[in-house]
Amino acid sequence: MTLQLVLLVAAALFSVGLYGALSQQVVVMVMMGLELMLNAVILAAAGFWWFLAPVPDGQTLLLVVIAAMTIEMAAGFAVALVLHRARNTDMTDMATDLEQ
Repeated sequence: MTLQLVLLVAAALFSVGLYGALSQQVVVMVMMGLELMLNAVILAAAGFWWFLAPVPDGQTLLLVVIAAMTIEMAAGFAVALVLHRARNTDMTDMATDLEQ
């Protein structure tokens, strides 16, 4: 396994996530695309850490990013649940007036 292969997999994962986030209208599917993109960034950072500077600081940073990602997804699912309960829909087009 080389750094180039890890970065290639991360780029492919990011591309799939970007396509999923931009092409979907369901809130949960958009969040899944964002999650894939964040996982690609974490994979690239872990690859750089592993191959270039294997010190424990990289692990700590990745754990902080994963914790922040978990909180962000929980807040996103809470917004999706409130949107579904208030309007009985899960489409992003129906949530345009939430930006107030």
